[in-house]
Amino acid sequence: MAGIKVKLIRSRNARSRDQLATLTGLGLYKFGQVRILPDNASTLGACEKLRHMVAWERVEESPVKRPQRAHKKAAAEPAKQP
Repeated sequence: MAGIKVKLIRSRNARSRDQLATLTGLGLYKFGQVRILPDNASTLGACEKLRHMVAWERVEESPVKRPQRAHKKAAAEPAKQP
């Protein structure tokens, strides 16, 4: 399965909330960070939207699934005992 290799080449500083939300959706948080994402229309649309901030290329590597994070609220609550 093919993927898209996306690299953050510009800083996140002084960007609009919309652009920051798109970067978060792509999983890019740090300058120079690289992610391999699925080759689909939504990923390509996000890359096109941020074409001034990211560089991307198609690769033959398959994307790695991220593990689901536990919600902070659920982790902070103590277990109820009968």
